[in-house]
Amino acid sequence: MATPKVPPRGAMLPYRRQGEIDYAGLDFDPYEKSPKPDNMEQLNEMDEIVGLFRARFTDFNERPDVFLNRETYICYDPSDLNVRISPDVYLAFGVDARAIPPRKLYLPWEVGKPPDFALEIASESTSRADVNRKPAIYAAIGVPELWLFDPSGGRYYGQPIWGGELVDGGYRELPPTREPDGVLKVYSPLLGISLCWDEGWPLVYDPTDGTYQRNWRAEQAAAIAAQDQRDAAREERDAALAEVARLRELLRRGNVEGNETQGDSGPC
Repeated sequence: MATPKVPPRGAMLPYRRQGEIDYAGLDFDPYEKSPKPDNMEQLNEMDEIVGLFRARFTDFNERPDVFLNRETYICYDPSDLNVRISPDVYLAFGVDARAIPPRKLYLPWEVGKPPDFALEIASESTSRADVNRKPAIYAAIGVPELWLFDPSGGRYYGQPIWGGELVDGGYRELPPTREPDGVLKVYSPLLGISLCWDEGWPLVYDPTDGTYQRNWRAEQAAAIAAQDQRDAAREERDAALAEVARLRELLRRGNVEGNETQGDSGPC
């Protein structure tokens, strides 16, 4: 596999703040996520992907050079901050991740670069824009990789998972593979991992060691297995304690009967 196309750990572009932002002059609230009538179709998968990426790429938000966010606004016209786009999930490497949130907006000309990765999750209300409108915007901004994840299996996007690499101003599809384990994978040259669609659920696969990063489903299965082991151990312990109590009772009865027998055999 090719070396991931991300800056070395710790490399960070300086954040170049350019004046004050007239938030009152915006026609939207930077903190207000745009409501979608079917937002609940996306939330579980979005949470899962953000969780996987937070663990893998940000060291659980400890890395100051990696910015991970969801459903916030990227403004791409310095002359008009109302011109914006909001990915479901996006990543930027080699940036000052702590300088971005106070500005409330992702401004590429201040950050020093556009995000490296953007991902959209399908729903009925957003799928047309995700497929027909947003790719051209992401390409114009210069986002190196764009991904589409369809929990329905392709009802909205036409296929379960799609990844594209920016080439000559447009996105060239990254080839999907279905491995012997049956999981649909697409390798990301940028991230150095494969994003996977597993019966509607996102997975991250590391081809360097052939393992899946544990996700919510895996954590849940592990938690259930651990609880089953604890329940079995408790049952074994309770059974052992019950057996000890039974044997003690037998021993006590034997001692009592022995004492009574000795008492009966004495002189009158």
